[in-house]
Amino acid sequence: MINIQQCESIDEVRANIDRIDTLLVGLIAERSQYVKQAAKFKKNTTEVKAASRVEQIIKKVIAQANELHAPSSVVEAVYRTMINEFIHAELSEHETINREHT
Repeated sequence: MINIQQCESIDEVRANIDRIDTLLVGLIAERSQYVKQAAKFKKNTTEVKAASRVEQIIKKVIAQANELHAPSSVVEAVYRTMINEFIHAELSEHETINREHT
């Protein structure tokens, strides 16, 4: 479960948010490297877009949000935006890979 400390000031709240933001950016950077690798295993843009996989991920993270009492609407919106941007990046990577192999 999540361990939330009780803050004594707005500065303490902001320091915790900044700490979390640093962790999130690091995780997004890590995720992006796996997305980049995924492009080489996919044969076409339909596989890159992977609509059924997107919905599978959304369903999973909404369930996780509910278990952790996080706002599922925020989690869903963040994930849909993040995945959409990663799809654009992966499409670009996929195109680069295909150009290099032709």
